Amino acid sequence: MSDMLTHYIVDFALGLLATLSALSWILILSKAFTHWRAAARNRRFTEAFWSAARRDPAHALGKPQQADACARGRLARIAAETLAADAPCCSGQQAEIARWDRHELLERSLNQQIQRERRTLEQGLTLLASIANVAPFVGLFGTVFGIIHALHAVASGPSTGIASIAEPVGQALVATGVGIAVAIPAVLAYNLYLRRVRVCAADLEDYATDLVNLAQRLGFRLVHSHAAPVGTVSLTQRPDEVQA
Repeated sequence: MSDMLTHYIVDFALGLLATLSALSWILILSKAFTHWRAAARNRRFTEAFWSAARRDPAHALGKPQQADACARGRLARIAAETLAADAPCCSGQQAEIARWDRHELLERSLNQQIQRERRTLEQGLTLLASIANVAPFVGLFGTVFGIIHALHAVASGPSTGIASIAEPVGQALVATGVGIAVAIPAVLAYNLYLRRVRVCAADLEDYATDLVNLAQRLGFRLVHSHAAPVGTVSLTQRPDEVQA
């Protein structure tokens, strides 16, 4: 293998490491901004939603404001769409069965939306993990060919002392150091964002439980209280209050 070819291979490895480093930092910063923006929007939506729910639970759940701006808002929209679906008006035992059916349907719909939100949050993590795993090997690849190039240069040179070998070999080891330097931030960021995804998913599950509890207060239906047929639950009453 010619010295020129080994030199180009080392340069290619260093250039690839520079590209991977830039890509990983773009992902790290973009994911940081995404999580910060999502947390801020979820916080604003939650405050507005529960403030409205204290005044009119049915209106807050039926028409959530800025529903598509954040993950919690999209969960509230799914809940509203599920509860607003047409259902036959029943009474007695049939009404109780219908409520249980809508309860199960609501939980399934919310779980599906939580999985969609989780997949959205996980975007880019596979690439970040791949960079963390590949970068040290790219650096080692560059180092191997760097040492080959250094040994060829030493063999063809006039000097054969240890000093003539140490400098080119030391330069060749730079590629390994660069590979490790690229991998460390990627590994740390991957672990951080993976934990963040789990925390966000758990937070959405808690919020989904709150939505189910709120829907239970409404009898798992969104109807106008002044036009509610006999046997249905009013918007401002709990199901046990109507039965009483």
